[in-house]
Amino acid sequence: MKQQYIRAMDALHQVALFIAGSCLVIITLIIPWGVFTRFVLNSASSWPEPLAVLLMIWLSFLSACVCYREYLHIGVGLLPAFLTGTSRNVLGFLIEVCMMATNLFMLWWGLKLVEATWYQSIAEFPIVSAGFAYVPVPLGGLIMVLFVIERMWTQEWFMEQSIETTSSLTTE
Repeated sequence: MKQQYIRAMDALHQVALFIAGSCLVIITLIIPWGVFTRFVLNSASSWPEPLAVLLMIWLSFLSACVCYREYLHIGVGLLPAFLTGTSRNVLGFLIEVCMMATNLFMLWWGLKLVEATWYQSIAEFPIVSAGFAYVPVPLGGLIMVLFVIERMWTQEWFMEQSIETTSSLTTE
């Protein structure tokens, strides 16, 4: 059961990574178009900037999920490095409880936000619901909750740092 859940989280991780990467590629392609139309053609396109903002929202929330699962999020490793045994496990558990609470908050209130804005439209894209712009908030919260459950189940609270890991992270 645990291995199936971990495999499912691996698949979810890959999907989030693919979508976030696709958003980054699309942003990279449409922003130069906006610059080209504004400064070369003297007729600015109205859609590149708002679309880039929408994609940036998706990129941000999904990338946060990916970084959390890969232990690439911002964290202070000094205290866990000095702790061992039970105290280290308790600290890891408390951190994950805080993560769970934060992401359940995002999930619940994000759904409320999507629900409240679903029937409004975005001025630049009338067929797109304003609520759709907020979907990454509860979706990111849900994905993080699932990743937190995985981490609590496996009890791999902190990534063990080594000189090889640290040096490869800084040179990539």
